[in-house]
Amino acid sequence: MILGLLSIGITVAAGIVGHTMSREYTASRLKFVDAVQKPSAAWFAGLAAFGVGMLLTPLPLITAATAITFGAGVGTGVASGARRARGYLPPG
Repeated sequence: MILGLLSIGITVAAGIVGHTMSREYTASRLKFVDAVQKPSAAWFAGLAAFGVGMLLTPLPLITAATAITFGAGVGTGVASGARRARGYLPPG
């Protein structure tokens, strides 16, 4: 039971951290890169993050749900960071 709760906590943390870090990186460092402004950039970033997460699934507390949540978090973070870099969203 404790391991299940710990696994859920890791999954939630992976999604939040993936979203937050990719949003900040995209908005601050990639704001002048034209390729990031395309909607497909968020999909590619999310799929790449999912692939990296799947490589970690042999670890005891990392599951496929963790990889999916991490990929979704990174994809939405890139999309949000790109919008913020264009000036549609306020900083913060």
